[in-house]
Amino acid sequence: MQLLKKLCGTPGSSGQEDQIRELIIKEMKPLVDSVRTDKMGNVIGFKKGRGKNKLMLAAHMDEIGFVVSFIDENGFVRFQPTGGFDPRTMMAQRVIVHGKKPLLGVMGSKPIHILTEEEKKKTLQVTDYFIDLGLPVDQVKKLVQVGDPITMDRVMERMGDCYTTKAFDDRMGVYCMLEAVRKVKKHSVNIYVVATTQEEVGLRGAFASSSGIEPDVGIALDVTLANDVPGAAKHEYVTELGKGTAISVLNGSAISNPKLVQELKDLAEKKKIPYQMDILPRGGTDAGAIQRVKGGAAVITLSIPTRYVHSTVETCHKVDIQATIDLLAAYLETATDKDYFL
Repeated sequence: MQLLKKLCGTPGSSGQEDQIRELIIKEMKPLVDSVRTDKMGNVIGFKKGRGKNKLMLAAHMDEIGFVVSFIDENGFVRFQPTGGFDPRTMMAQRVIVHGKKPLLGVMGSKPIHILTEEEKKKTLQVTDYFIDLGLPVDQVKKLVQVGDPITMDRVMERMGDCYTTKAFDDRMGVYCMLEAVRKVKKHSVNIYVVATTQEEVGLRGAFASSSGIEPDVGIALDVTLANDVPGAAKHEYVTELGKGTAISVLNGSAISNPKLVQELKDLAEKKKIPYQMDILPRGGTDAGAIQRVKGGAAVITLSIPTRYVHSTVETCHKVDIQATIDLLAAYLETATDKDYFL
């Protein structure tokens, strides 16, 4: 899990993926025949097969974060989110402002001790927060400028049978993609291994990379909701931790190709890989971009069930991580030049 820890600990908010891209390039090179980047900053690895069909794997490398939008007269930093944050999860968090050097900061808001009764009833919005860098304004302005990226500060930890940290969305998908490709011993189709950019702000990297590749089949690797917690009804769980990888039927951006869904289910049962079905009512994946390119592609999402998505304590189970790696690797070894149609 050292690679996963490195992936999650390396900063790379949407549109500011330079550091995480360099790490992924380094890790991907030994696993494929060639690696390149495109104008959107996507990392594209290629593993040549014997057939003609092109299979694209996509896992986004960007994490939700912020950019500096203003520095006030006292040195407090205001910011604009890049990705969907639940404001309730931002209270009292530590962050890194990536200015001329990385600066540790804390997420602050108006202290409860001086809130009016009316203010106490309000739900905090992202705009109610600011970042305290513990520095005088002149030093802040020397080190930080508008547009600098900001990421959350949280180290990955083992927790029982699970792992928890920020940025599992979608460094976990990147990790499973790389580990599955590492595991493949033989394959027939041409495999494109893509770490995409700017997924959290509209699947932008996947649109660009799949336009260049024009794949026949696309598999997105991402997290999905595991709402198996107190307060949620059983029908609201979506998935559960420890029950296996999640084979997507549909999500907010794509309806999976039915033949691909059945093929992955059959393969999981044949290989005795634990799996569960995933219908995600809101939120999409890179599959939605791949599906729309030019003549279209048969797509599916393979997801890792995750509690507390879009927070600093995203939590995944070791069984589900391994099941995702195993099922993807098994599919890559058995995929052939098939024509998928609805």
